[in-house]
Amino acid sequence: MAQTNDLILVANQASLELGRKVAGYLGVPFSEMIRKTFADGECYHAFPQSIAGSDLIIVGATPGEADYQELLDLIQGGRYWNAASVNVVIPYLGYSTMERAKPSSYEIPKGITRTRQMFRTRPDFVAFVDLHSEAVLHAHAGEIRTHHVWTDKLVVEKIRTSDLNNYVLVSPDYGFSKRVARLARLLDCPHTAADKDRYDTDKTIVGQISSVVRGKTAIICDDMIRTGGSILQTASRCLEAGAKDVAVMATHLVLAGDAMEKFAASPVSRIIGSDTYPGRQTGGFLDVYSVAPLLAEVLQSHLQLSERFA
Repeated sequence: MAQTNDLILVANQASLELGRKVAGYLGVPFSEMIRKTFADGECYHAFPQSIAGSDLIIVGATPGEADYQELLDLIQGGRYWNAASVNVVIPYLGYSTMERAKPSSYEIPKGITRTRQMFRTRPDFVAFVDLHSEAVLHAHAGEIRTHHVWTDKLVVEKIRTSDLNNYVLVSPDYGFSKRVARLARLLDCPHTAADKDRYDTDKTIVGQISSVVRGKTAIICDDMIRTGGSILQTASRCLEAGAKDVAVMATHLVLAGDAMEKFAASPVSRIIGSDTYPGRQTGGFLDVYSVAPLLAEVLQSHLQLSERFA
């Protein structure tokens, strides 16, 4: 895409590095927001230039409360200063696993309520990457165009160009098995699923794995690694079933708490994942690819489509 003054790309602090990469692939300058923090803790934001009449792109992951609030401020700022359109890309959506409340639990399904708050700031377009549940796409009244960005193409390319061979894809539960089956078709390899049962907020039990993994490299696939508990259990079940090696592929590398230490001490030889979660880079057992080219492709397609129907 040729450089244009009609396209302005910014990011919240959680996605500054990824935002710069997306700007590079789009061929537009990255606009650094002006930020200050006052003595009382209040945050100051200003756009570095006029955005009136321009198409504003905001890249903003929401791993923390401040990141979510900053994204809301940027969207509403775009509206306040009369951007022609406000287009949002959310590489990683916090609270995405809380998309529903159990009956009589009185819990708040923040995956839905937080996303609904964001939609009420009236962005024109919102793209999400490898959602845990597509329920959040529908948490608006229909006036906002949403898009679920699947990373299948990048995942397949990453696995094909790696030194992994004779592999079988493994889903840690049946809920993710459709995605794994789709990836397996693209890679022309076998796949299977574990039997996982969740009995507490961050606690699961993983049952046995099919013998299809015997003598093969098992690649356990999931949308995210949070604490890694279920994935590590799945890795153990794969080895018990005869797998010769275990690797992991997950889009969102949250790796909360002592997850990094647990994986370092585990039989998992490699974790392949993306840069949707801030701060994740290749090193040690992490093998990280960027979603920037895919996001640039999605944005370019959307903005050209918008121009045709303007």
